Amino acid sequence: MKQIYLDHAAATPLDPQVFKAMLPYLKKEYGNPSSFHTPGKGAQDAIETSRQKIAAIIGARPDEIIFTSGGTESINLAILGYARANRQRGNHIITTKIEHHAVLETIKHLEKKEEFTATYLSPDKYGLITPEQVKKAMRPETILVSIIMANNEIGAIEPIAAIGNFIQKTRDQKETPVFHTDACQAAGVLDLNVNKLHVDILSINGSKIYGPKGVGALYLKRGLKLQPLQFGGAQERGLRPGTENVVGIIGLAKALEIAQDKKDKENTRLTILRDKLIQGVLKNISKTRLNGHPTERLPNNINISFMDIEGEALLLHLDSLGIYASTGSACASTSLDPSHVIMALGVPYEVAHGSLRFTLGRDTTQEDIDYILKVLPPIVEKLRQISPVRVSEKYFK
Repeated sequence: MKQIYLDHAAATPLDPQVFKAMLPYLKKEYGNPSSFHTPGKGAQDAIETSRQKIAAIIGARPDEIIFTSGGTESINLAILGYARANRQRGNHIITTKIEHHAVLETIKHLEKKEEFTATYLSPDKYGLITPEQVKKAMRPETILVSIIMANNEIGAIEPIAAIGNFIQKTRDQKETPVFHTDACQAAGVLDLNVNKLHVDILSINGSKIYGPKGVGALYLKRGLKLQPLQFGGAQERGLRPGTENVVGIIGLAKALEIAQDKKDKENTRLTILRDKLIQGVLKNISKTRLNGHPTERLPNNINISFMDIEGEALLLHLDSLGIYASTGSACASTSLDPSHVIMALGVPYEVAHGSLRFTLGRDTTQEDIDYILKVLPPIVEKLRQISPVRVSEKYFK
């Protein structure tokens, strides 16, 4: 059976070049980086080389890169760590309603347990936030703004540079909040130069860029203070103690390096395939709508609501044909609740429940898109015949 993997926003296969770079540290180079001997020194040197590579790609200093276990830990360390270390300055955080759960649940914890308050900005119908919204939400006690760079569900690309520029300009006049962005979906696709983005803290991980799972990195601008989330050692400047994941760190740096080299050419190729799938679905299947901005979106992201059916049923039918997609974030895949991101666009429960996300990758071909466009219409028609759901026409016109 033909197999087409279209869930690259959840996880990507390991690039062969990444595996080759990691292999020596899976077999021969097993020293602890904190050990004061030759094998340990070799492992430490490999970490620092990786740190320098990542720093160069994002326009940072090597000592501004902290390695973690993934995107979730990077985000938790950024938000919890900064809020707790700077609570004397204020207790207000600005974020959006369309963040990844790693951001939203962390901020909700601070609200419930640690006497912080938060403002959740609503996106427009395309999923975009404006600098003006951030400006209106500012308070004297605001210490942190956290806005996703590219949405993991609908692919909307937020104007991070414009928002960061506004925050940076106000900082020249008075003490203002720092700016964090979750760039896990943006890495390898968008420009991550922290100086151009005007961000103070940035989170990435390896599993979205053809690197290993279980490793991530946090850019922390020099001079900012974080409170560590765990204790026990001096690794990563004491902010992330514990023996480093040497092989994962090497894989992360190599994956980001490769993604950066491929970025422009691959973005162009994927955009063509993305638009072909979007146009094919909207033209050939009635009662469908694209979620997210038509152009200001990731080149590999297609999120479409199929009215009058449930996304999970459509997902299972596609899976039986070897087409692997998703209904939203992998971190919420066990929940039957509709996507909070699509609900935030102002559509009802039934529309959100009928959404499907296709995220393309390096192995996706024109033939794959043609096959999907061939098998998808009859599946949708079949499911609609047995579905009791009927969505108002105003949501798909």
